[in-house]
Amino acid sequence: MTLYIIISASIVLNILLFWYVVRLLRKFLFISETISDLYLTTKAFQVFARSLYSMDTYHGEPMIQELVFKIKEVIEEVENFRDIFEYTLDEEIEEELNATEEEATSTH
Repeated sequence: MTLYIIISASIVLNILLFWYVVRLLRKFLFISETISDLYLTTKAFQVFARSLYSMDTYHGEPMIQELVFKIKEVIEEVENFRDIFEYTLDEEIEEELNATEEEATSTH
């Protein structure tokens, strides 16, 4: 009789453990996608700020230069998290942003 109780308890605990692991994996995937979106958004903003800084009207503006510097710091921090959650990055969008950034850097 006690063997049936132990087996039943083991089955219930395994089901609960499986349910918990599935919930954790779903949260992990959500966090990973969110960090990827955050990285891509900040990268796009950095490209925009650099292009704004290189415009004739704003070239040399210290506030925009400081903004570009601060954005770089934010991107470095996001990249630290991105390295952990790199499995859900949209590589096509990232490649497009890198190409845009290289193009903006090479023209100015």
